[in-house]
Amino acid sequence: MRRFAMKALFAVLNLRRAERTRIDWDRTVLIGSTAVTLGLVALYIFGKSTARW
Repeated sequence: MRRFAMKALFAVLNLRRAERTRIDWDRTVLIGSTAVTLGLVALYIFGKSTARW
């Protein structure tokens, strides 16, 4: 019974670690896509203001 409890504890700890890594990855993708979108909007506004596009 003690062995089973230790296996269950380690399984839960590994799941939490994997979940935390996935959340960090999601945040990285969200920040990157937001930066790209803001960059494209800035380029569009710059292009319209200078009438080059």
